[in-house]
This record gives sequence, structure tokens and C-alpha cells, in this order.
Amino acid sequence: MSDNGAPDRDPQALLRLCHLVSPALPVGAYAYSQGLEYAVHAGWVHDEASTLDWLQGISSASVGTLDLPIVLRLHRAWTRSDIADVRHWNAQLIAARETSELRAQELHLGRALARVLVELELSEAGEWIEPAAAFATLFSLAAVRWHIDARDAMSGYLWAWSENQVLAAVKLVPLGQSAGQRLLHRLTAAMPGLIEHGLTLSDAAIGVSTPSQALASALHESQYSRLFRS
Repeated sequence: MSDNGAPDRDPQALLRLCHLVSPALPVGAYAYSQGLEYAVHAGWVHDEASTLDWLQGISSASVGTLDLPIVLRLHRAWTRSDIADVRHWNAQLIAARETSELRAQELHLGRALARVLVELELSEAGEWIEPAAAFATLFSLAAVRWHIDARDAMSGYLWAWSENQVLAAVKLVPLGQSAGQRLLHRLTAAMPGLIEHGLTLSDAAIGVSTPSQALASALHESQYSRLFRS
């Protein structure tokens, strides 16, 4: 216990979270735009303001209502060593990916993170290299084993998604680096509210409502010229 009566916090936890959300983590997230590339191609996203609208919409109606509450449930399941529950929420997240590209991305990132975690001496991640595993499943495993609490894990997951999408937008729209930083600043301001909302959602309320992203992702599959895999 600390001097003020609060539970002692693992001094490595924040540093491990920084490692887990680093763009240098070799999982290949930089190769995916999650439909943003087609949205730019179609003119739906064309400047800083429309990029912010696009990213805020997806973060609030997809990441915030699907990924974050499932990260919370996976964190709880790993904490209890309830593998049946881990498998349940892993399958739920994969099934919620609405296009073949989004599902392929999820499985690629999950498998890649499993391999990275094995290299980082988290051997139980090796059991998830071959089965269909969502990125959030391995992310939550690492968070629990590295003593990162659930709220911080949700924050880190949302930050990593936001940073990757902003980096994609900087290349695609294109935007300058300063515009990218303004976007991240605006997205960060909304994160606490998204996390609080994710903490309160019931199982039945978990889901996604971003038809434009689903359409963009589906149309991206046949887009002639592409920089990204989704």
C-alpha cells in the first residue's frame, strides 16, 4: 500500500503499456486503413475537418461501442483465467468485423501480436498463434500479465487505433504533420468519455453502427490503386 492508502501500482505497468501501444510494435498495423483509403478515393474524406468527422464517427460508433467493451470483458476473463469466456468474446469481436478485409486485418494483427508476445517471454500467447485470435484478445492478455488495469488498457487500445488512423490520413488525404497532431489532440479530448461509456455498456448493447466504414471497406477490395491492405 502507498502512503495515502491506495494499492501499490506496478511501476512497470505504464512502461509496458507504452511498449504495447508503440507504433514500433512489429504487428503491421501501419498497413491497414480500415476503409479510410476508399473514403479518400471517393471524396468522402478530403481535408482535416472531414477526416476528423470520419474518425470521430468510427471511434464513437465502432471502437467505443464494440472494441472497448470487449477489451474490458477480455481483461476480466484473462484475470479469472476463464478461457471459455476469452474464446467467447474473441469470437464475438471477429464476427462483428463486417467485411473480409476487416476480418483479415483482425486475424493478421492478432497472430502477429501473439508472436511478438512470445518473443517478449509471455509464452501462453503461443497458444493463440494458430487459432483465429483477435488483436484485442492478445492485447488484453498482455495487459493482465503486465499488471495494466482495465481502464488503462482501454485507453491504450483507443490511443493506438487513433494514432494509426491519423498516420494513415496524413498519407492519404494528404495532411501535414501539424494537421495530424491537431487531429490527435481533438481525438484525445474525446477519449475519456468513450472509455466511460464503454465501461457502462451491457453485453446486449455491444455492437457497431458504422455503415459507411463497412461500405468503404467492401469497395476497397476492388479499388484499382491502393497503398493499404484495407
